[in-house]
Amino acid sequence: MAHRPHAGGPALNPPRAGFAESLAAADSAADAERARSLRRMKLVALSFLIGATIVFLLCSWAQADGAAAWVGYVRAAAEAGMVGALADWFAVTALFRHPLRIPIPHTAIIKRKKDQLGEGLGTFVRENFLSPEVVATKLRDAEVAGRMGKWLSEPTHAERVAAEASTVLRVLVEMLRDEDVQHVLDRMIIKRVAEPQWGPPIGRVLGTLLAEGRQEALLQLLADRAFQWSLNAGDIIERVIERDSPTWSPRWVDHLVGDRIHRELMDFTDKVRRNPDHELRRSATRFLFEFADDLQNDDATIARAENVKDQIMARDEVAKAAETAWNAAKRIILESVDDPSSALRTRIADSVVHIGESLRDDGDLRDKVDNWIIRAAQHLVAEYGVEITAIITETIERWDADEASRRIELHVGRDLQFIRINGTVVGSLAGLAIYSIAQLLF
Repeated sequence: MAHRPHAGGPALNPPRAGFAESLAAADSAADAERARSLRRMKLVALSFLIGATIVFLLCSWAQADGAAAWVGYVRAAAEAGMVGALADWFAVTALFRHPLRIPIPHTAIIKRKKDQLGEGLGTFVRENFLSPEVVATKLRDAEVAGRMGKWLSEPTHAERVAAEASTVLRVLVEMLRDEDVQHVLDRMIIKRVAEPQWGPPIGRVLGTLLAEGRQEALLQLLADRAFQWSLNAGDIIERVIERDSPTWSPRWVDHLVGDRIHRELMDFTDKVRRNPDHELRRSATRFLFEFADDLQNDDATIARAENVKDQIMARDEVAKAAETAWNAAKRIILESVDDPSSALRTRIADSVVHIGESLRDDGDLRDKVDNWIIRAAQHLVAEYGVEITAIITETIERWDADEASRRIELHVGRDLQFIRINGTVVGSLAGLAIYSIAQLLF
């Protein structure tokens, strides 16, 4: 009954009017059926009282005409049954309203004590159902991690999880405003990269790489490429010499000079690429070390590095990097979540299956996850148990007293009518027993 919001309290607005209408119709139909059942049981209980009354009146009339002794036993049983039925009628009725509309003290208990009942119910639930010990026992018996592992290890279930996760991801992406995301990316990444000086950190990184000898691979690559270029540089050298040589220089002299320069260039680049300790390579290494040091300590070099940084950051490609990155990421995400065979959904499903198999097959992992769940649940009920059960108390407090009494009676009143029936039967038996003992003793 506590789960039904009362009409007098704050109503929750479902997202769809059709759903609200269906829920209200179902609720009304269920209440109507409960009311019919309650009326039937009240008639049954009342019939027991009327029956006892009729028997009592007939026996009294018969005794007045000098009936047999056994009539007294029946009369005593009927009389006690009437008393029991009336007493239990009063007790049951007093729970919900004043009997016969007479404001007798300590009646209409639910109507008067509604708030105390709500508080007591909340305390009962908190102490008996939301205690850390009870929650830990229930969760440990449930073996949540093992069951979850078996369920997740099924490919069909993993695909379902992937589909649901994709739906959530789509909702999150569509909820985000492009301008906000781009602003965050720009402030957190682009601007953060541009804020510090580039020279010193680049110099430190370069110095570390040089200390580890990482430049040798680069120098070797450059030397190999220079040698390969020199092999085919004969035509270029010849054209340069023909262009820049004096007009009076014979052509065959130009060819001899060009060939000599070409051979010397090939020989030089070949020596550089073959000899790791070549003077040119050592000079290049020294230059790199000096450049790394200047980037860290020379103000002029640091200023030039800052100038380069400003030129780079001023380019449109960099200024629009956040917008471009988010648009690309958003497009990829939206396309992936709608495609069951996309790499994203496939990766999610595979990860879910792997997690499920690990939980299913690894006992230590299951115990660890169960302990995490238990500790988390215990923390929640210990810290927020009062707030959780306050839902019960506050909901009942918002109910109208008359409506609350009516609703509670609809739910439990039918069973309470058996108290009246039992009172009639038990009262009759008790009256018969008392009358019989009195006749035997006196």
